[in-house]
Parts: sequence; C-alpha cells; structure tokens
Amino acid sequence: MREALIAYVERDGTRPYYYANAHEKDCVPVALHPMPVHDARQIDAHIDREGFQLVRHTSAITDWTDRNALAAIHRAEVAALIKDVIGADEVQVTAPGILRFSEKSGKAGSTDNSHPARFAHVDINDVTAAQFAQRGAGGRKFTRCAAYNLWRALSPAPQDVPLALCDARSVADADLIVAQAIFDPVDGSPEWSFESWVAAHNPAHRWYFYPDLRIDEAVLFKTNDSDPARAHCIPHVAFDDPLAPADAPPRVSIEMRATAYWWA
Repeated sequence: MREALIAYVERDGTRPYYYANAHEKDCVPVALHPMPVHDARQIDAHIDREGFQLVRHTSAITDWTDRNALAAIHRAEVAALIKDVIGADEVQVTAPGILRFSEKSGKAGSTDNSHPARFAHVDINDVTAAQFAQRGAGGRKFTRCAAYNLWRALSPAPQDVPLALCDARSVADADLIVAQAIFDPVDGSPEWSFESWVAAHNPAHRWYFYPDLRIDEAVLFKTNDSDPARAHCIPHVAFDDPLAPADAPPRVSIEMRATAYWWA
C-alpha cells in the first residue's frame, strides 16, 4: 500500500466539461486528496464484484502504433478475450485503440486523446451507456448489456503513472457528477460529445492499482452494467506513483473499449 494524491472533482454548481485534446479549455475544478492506494495483486479482484480484474493475454501485435493492425487483429483479440472472461453472447469493440503517454515521455498530446486521464472519472454515465448499447444492438433485444475497458501497459515496469481503480462497492451514487466529454479530433473533424461522470471525493473510496504490469497482462474494468446485482461502474484515474524510481520509463498504455450483450 502507498499513499498517493488522487485528483477528485469539486462541486461548484456547474456541469464540468473536458476535451480529449484541448485540455486548456477544460472546466473541471480539481482538488488533490491523499488516499491509500492498495496493491491489487494482493486480492482476487473480480470484474462483477470490485469492477476490475487482471487478465492474461499475449497479443499478436508487435507495433502498437500500427492502426491497421489494431483494427484488423487486435479488435478481434480483445472481443474474444472479453467474451471468454465474462461469458457474454457477443462483444463489440467500439473504438480503435487509444494510446496514452505519461507527460515525461514528451508524447502526451501527440495523437488523439493521448494524455493520461488526470482526474477521477467514469467514461460514460447511464444515459450514454443506454444510447451506445441501443446503437450497437441494431434493434435486437438484450437482457443485459455492459461496457468494459481493457487497459494494457506497453512500457516496461515499473510504470511511473499507473492507473488507479476504485472498488465499485465503495462508490456511492452521490459521488458521481454528470459531466460532458467532448471529442475534438486533431484532424479537424467536427467535435462531438456525450455525458460521462466525474468523481467527487469520498474518504470511503478504496483505491487499487496493479504494479509492474507486463506486456502479457491487461486490466479489464467496467464502465457500466445494466444488471443492478453486479458491479455497476468504477471511477479510475492516472496517478503519480510516489514510489516509482526517478528513472522509471515513461508510461505508455493502450485502452480498448467494448460493449457486451446477452441477447433475449
């Protein structure tokens, strides 16, 4: 366990909004709170209980910057992996891989949405999750749908800016603040946006991270679930590991997003 500064969002009476790239335009009042961050390797976390889980996976990808290979190979790999772990009828990988770089790398901001996520958030809220699920279902009826992220560190251990994951059982509904996520593509395409959640501080939150991740490991975590009997969603955030050595390699990671369906 270590104590780290977790960036929470303060309530100021307005709806926060933030951009994928132009962070100078963000309106997110952040406050740093020291919180215990526990070693998730010491617990047997489960995707439907804590809301996250470590999975083993060796990818056929050798160049993680090859967008064509990610589309042709890795999307299918991720869909098959998630389906195997959770037992869904179908898994749709809904976005190309999002490469992120810690600031020390000098590459943060070099591609779309490539900054580490520096305040506690959930990528989508219930409204957006329902919209995305209906769109992906294409008129088919389902008994359950759930949204997942698969997060993999591509840089060698130790990671200087790991991903902290908040145990879903420690998150109250009142901790989640509706926000607007705005995608402003670097190629000049039109902006688009959707509702998400950012997280307010609650001392009851239980934070975890996986230290020293290897390339054949990935963290599966949940951003929404229509089944109220299971973990609903988890706030997550990039944080500076206070115990990382000064010469730790800058973190490079890839995030894949998916929606799973159980058909009626």
